[in-house]
Amino acid sequence: MTTLSIFHQDRPETPEQVVHDPAEIARLLKEQGIRYERWPTRALPAEATNEEILYAYQDEVAHLKAESGFVTADVVSLSSDHPDKETMRRKFLDEHVHSEDEVRFFVRGQGLFYLHLDDRVYAVLCRQCDLISVPNGTRHWFDMGPEPEFTCIRLFTNPEGWVAEFTGEDIASRLPRYEQLAGAA
Repeated sequence: MTTLSIFHQDRPETPEQVVHDPAEIARLLKEQGIRYERWPTRALPAEATNEEILYAYQDEVAHLKAESGFVTADVVSLSSDHPDKETMRRKFLDEHVHSEDEVRFFVRGQGLFYLHLDDRVYAVLCRQCDLISVPNGTRHWFDMGPEPEFTCIRLFTNPEGWVAEFTGEDIASRLPRYEQLAGAA
């Protein structure tokens, strides 16, 4: 179940609010300028290639490209047997910003986006069917957990793909990690 946990940045031990209803999650995130939607998924074989995944969602991807000016889309997939899973996890665990929107559609599995908005942190446990778009310049980080299992379609305006500017803030280390929040969901 998709879950939104809202923390005050000065009291990161316990969330002020926890929401499970997708419509309420969408409403609360929209108030903060974050796009969140639920899309139907397609029946794809477990061994579907990146090209097959993009083909299955070609209409949705084309719509987002036309609507927001994205020039490229790809698929990122990680599983618990990946030899570099810990290195990959650490790469995204520090607060950073991008010069373009970060868009992810979860084809399978789950991951946890943390959005640092003013004095609150919105932790969104995204699951299969979830689309999230984090606007450029938004302070955030991502936790895939110690045993990652997810496949996402990503869209970019920059053909170079994922480029981050780290803020140097330590807030990400003060909030509960994936293990605590995904287990509680």
